[in-house]
Amino acid sequence: MGSTGDLGYPQIILQYSSGFLVSKVMFTACELGVFDLLLESGEPLSSDAIAGHLATSTTGMERLLDACVGLKLLAVELTEEGALYRNTDISNIYLTKSSPKSQYHIMMYYSNTVYLCWHYLADAVREGRNQYERAFGISSKDPFGAMYRSEEEMLKFMAGQNSVWSICGRDVLAAFDLSPFTQIYDLGGGGGALAQECVSLYPNSTVTIYDLPKVVQVAKEQFIPTEEHQIAFHEGDFFNDLIPEAELYILSKILHDWDDDKCRKLLEKVHKACKPGGGVLLIESLLNEDRSGPLETQLYSINMLVQTEGKERTASEYSRLLEAAGFREIQVKRTGKLYDAVLGRK
Repeated sequence: MGSTGDLGYPQIILQYSSGFLVSKVMFTACELGVFDLLLESGEPLSSDAIAGHLATSTTGMERLLDACVGLKLLAVELTEEGALYRNTDISNIYLTKSSPKSQYHIMMYYSNTVYLCWHYLADAVREGRNQYERAFGISSKDPFGAMYRSEEEMLKFMAGQNSVWSICGRDVLAAFDLSPFTQIYDLGGGGGALAQECVSLYPNSTVTIYDLPKVVQVAKEQFIPTEEHQIAFHEGDFFNDLIPEAELYILSKILHDWDDDKCRKLLEKVHKACKPGGGVLLIESLLNEDRSGPLETQLYSINMLVQTEGKERTASEYSRLLEAAGFREIQVKRTGKLYDAVLGRK
């Protein structure tokens, strides 16, 4: 009695301890172009053929492909010529670059940036601050200065956020009927995928993306078609510059980047600028009130620790921030997906 042998080897411990291996297999297959090649080929390919096309070793590629089969990202068929691999529906839809719902860019951002910060999670827990200085040798005092440390990094981040809204955007924008609001500002709107979803869902609306000048420039050049006349741009820093008057302000994944004091100050500015009868829509991943889950949100909150100055919050915590800034009639809608919606009215 009492020995570890009595308990066996808990499967859950194995699953959790190998979790980073699972994600790295998926990231690596994306980075090497496995899913793109199999989509373009139009037919199953052998590990030798895939390795030849992608300039990798045969032994390494075979092991990577088999792991992807185990993860249900690839399917394998045994023939007289040997094993032939093909994409599953999941990888075709979410892991190929050309898919409208591709998550390739957020995968690459997690693999090449987030992973390096998480290497110093123990330090983040000890110190209570983000880990850009250790991970990249740059100041941790300005999180977005670190995230946008080069044009390449900024582009990766913006493309990654766009990919998230390609599958989550409509859910959060449809959580409430926003059709009465025709003049909308998307604060920190980045690459504009959420703005595009908004004008598609509410064709009588116009959305102005308010973001830093360099972000706006990239959004104009890379992400928003010139013929899209329902989307406009405003360059500025919403913490330090004027916020123009509008009927509705969208803050999607903004408040979770900052501490309570900064959130209150920003919401007070938004409330002051907001037209009477207007409102603010917060799009965030909500913790349960007892903080027991969801697991994804708990993990996101740790990510806020290693990358930003903020945290994930409960619906009550966001409601209190809105009330402190002067908003009333606060409503919360859980979407059942990664992100939820909180609406406050002036």
